[in-house]
Amino acid sequence: MALSTKYINREISWLSFNDRVLQEAADPAVPLFERIRFIGIFSNNLDEFFRVRVATVRRMVEYGKDEETLLGNFTPQELHDEINNVVFLQQEKTQKVLHDILKEMESEGIFMVNEKQLTHSQGIFVRKYFHQKVLPNLVPIMLSKDRKFPYLRDRSAYLAVKLSKKQKPGKFSYALIRIPSRSVPRFLVLPEVGKKKYWMMLDDVIRYCLNDIFPIFNYDKFEAYTLKVTRDAELDIDDDISKSFIEKMEASLKQRKKGTPVRLIHDEEIPADLMEFIMKKMKIDDIEKTQPGGRYHNQKDFMDFPEIGKKRHYYQKLPPIPHKDLYSHESILKKMRKKDIMLHYPYQSFSHFIDLLREAAIDPKVVEIGITIYRVADSSKVMNALLNAIRNGKKVTVVVELQARFDEESNIYWSNKLQEEGALVINGIPGLKVHSKLLLIKREEKNGYRNYAYVGTGNFHEGTANVYADDGLLTGDPRIANEVALVFELFRQPFQGYPFDYLVVSPFHMRDFFCRMIDREIELAKEGKPAYMILKMNSIIDVGMMDKLYEASKAGVKIRLIIRGIYGLKTDDEELSKNIEAISIVDKYLEHSRILLFGNGGDERIFISSADWMPRNINRRIEVACPIFSNEIKEELRQMLKIQLKDNSKARILNNDLSNKYNRQEIEARFRAQEDYYNYIKQQHHITMKIYHNPRCAKSREGLKYLEERGYEIQVVNYMRDGISVDELRTIMKRTHLTVDELIRKQEQLYKEQYKNKELSDDEWLTVLSENPRLLQRPIVLNGNRGVLAQPPNEIDRIV
Repeated sequence: MALSTKYINREISWLSFNDRVLQEAADPAVPLFERIRFIGIFSNNLDEFFRVRVATVRRMVEYGKDEETLLGNFTPQELHDEINNVVFLQQEKTQKVLHDILKEMESEGIFMVNEKQLTHSQGIFVRKYFHQKVLPNLVPIMLSKDRKFPYLRDRSAYLAVKLSKKQKPGKFSYALIRIPSRSVPRFLVLPEVGKKKYWMMLDDVIRYCLNDIFPIFNYDKFEAYTLKVTRDAELDIDDDISKSFIEKMEASLKQRKKGTPVRLIHDEEIPADLMEFIMKKMKIDDIEKTQPGGRYHNQKDFMDFPEIGKKRHYYQKLPPIPHKDLYSHESILKKMRKKDIMLHYPYQSFSHFIDLLREAAIDPKVVEIGITIYRVADSSKVMNALLNAIRNGKKVTVVVELQARFDEESNIYWSNKLQEEGALVINGIPGLKVHSKLLLIKREEKNGYRNYAYVGTGNFHEGTANVYADDGLLTGDPRIANEVALVFELFRQPFQGYPFDYLVVSPFHMRDFFCRMIDREIELAKEGKPAYMILKMNSIIDVGMMDKLYEASKAGVKIRLIIRGIYGLKTDDEELSKNIEAISIVDKYLEHSRILLFGNGGDERIFISSADWMPRNINRRIEVACPIFSNEIKEELRQMLKIQLKDNSKARILNNDLSNKYNRQEIEARFRAQEDYYNYIKQQHHITMKIYHNPRCAKSREGLKYLEERGYEIQVVNYMRDGISVDELRTIMKRTHLTVDELIRKQEQLYKEQYKNKELSDDEWLTVLSENPRLLQRPIVLNGNRGVLAQPPNEIDRIV
């Protein structure tokens, strides 16, 4: 029988999360082109859900296994049926939302057209584009009963084509064309007509030119219907001991691409004979695996929809805020010796981390670098910095997790590349995934070697760091850094015991540690003292940890949860969870950080962690939670939690009926956590830029615009109107390190007529500049005791 109904089923809870994503697409308050991007995110999420979770449920149904692990009152078959029901309703909702978005686009003068709506001139443009860009990437395959049916790639969209004669409909052929959206953009922007903009799907470009694809056949009627297959993404890893783990992974990845079909989505208008032919040839006899839908599939491509909208159609860009303690061209390791530093992505720039790696790579006193890799960007600056470190003679240890789902091929590539360059590459620990986010730098100093460390909640991926809300601690504190070094010893020699006094490491003692933290709150509650915890993470579905929270709630501990994704607790139960409140925030950035706060009798303890409270994280992965010792950083994290709990714009209440009602709607004032926290960080790390500005100068206006676009607080000095003193000029020289000669605009007519070839002292020149400010180079920008002549404007970055 299934586990107790005091929990919400994992799969059903995840579908509720994806419905929150769809809410963003449906929300008219969200900028128009961001709404269509959320359609893409919803579709991409659903694809992965079918590849992984639905495939697992189908195996339960087929083999009758793992039923005892299901949460909620479901058998595997009942759960599979419920998933299909929920997905069907969500897909219907998606089509309606997309229709509404397209209508709103039309009201903004932006029109989607299909192959039947093109004007003559548009048709000429489309056909020319087709022949130049699309046709070379097409491989049409004729289908027949006698030929083997072609393999359909996972997550690719295809056009199933029926060719026939209008006068003789009984004579027909079938063909298949893969829509080449990896090599050609999925969307074609057509030439504007007046103030109107037009775009069309690549699918319809192909439909418009079908007669150009099959010219040798004597057909005059062409019909094309979209279909897409989703395959089981489970890896079946060979146990052949004669093969390396990388060889086994490479073989299993090839098998994954041929995985069992889990879902076949198709255009609901597809003729019955064509659909029957495809199902028979693909050996799909289970109608549950087919799902009728609209005319276009692979809506994940909407994540990359062309930027043809106006400024108001997109989120306001919030430029990353430079950390107040991390200046360009200054040693980050030196700063880490003095204090702990926390970076909050994407509110602050991931480039600080890249700068730290680059510094370590060239610092002659750094002897060793260690890092854990789970996911990295395609052209990874992190990996390039590591390669540079190897070439600079550093000992580099890289723990690459080959089983990072859907990043396996990338990680195999980097494993081989790093080994070729001379790194020590460790491909995980048998039976465990390495999911912790750690960097170790070992440096030779006066009193011996010293360790520096970075402990984070998110991947070392400069791409996702722009859209994932994560946190990373930079520290030279030996309590943390020396234990990070112990974790790397664990990677090298995994079967020895390692004592951790400060870091909390799974699967060894994370469960026990946080259960003890909860027990401490339970004791305080029973003594009548304040007892509380605030837990922020992506998912909580581990039965043991959920039961512990139920126990704490019953004892009177106030529990507030911020859970972005899967949530297994029942929060509306008066007996079980009357002291538990939970919200989920879905907004422009993906909430990804894990922050755990415990009241601890007034001496609050705060941790950041790479782990969610799921069985896989606590039992089967190397994860690290790290205590925060800095009071300044504690306050920044405390404020984050406070601001998120206050959200009533993007926070939904997590309750038993999964209705996703918005939080605190009775409050008239609007609070939006991500923007509010950005403003908080901006205030905490504010930098006032002082610009000596001539409004009539184009270069000066460019410099001012550069500052404004990056959100700096700006002090504008109009020196042409208000004048500039000799003392101010001396300050400019000191902070910019410019000579008097470099401050003079020698192209000015005044200079050529009155001062060229004159031999004046520095003091005399400063007087001339003060009396004739038009001769001063511009714009000059100062930040504290640093300054620069901002030509070009990005020179400003040197003083940030």
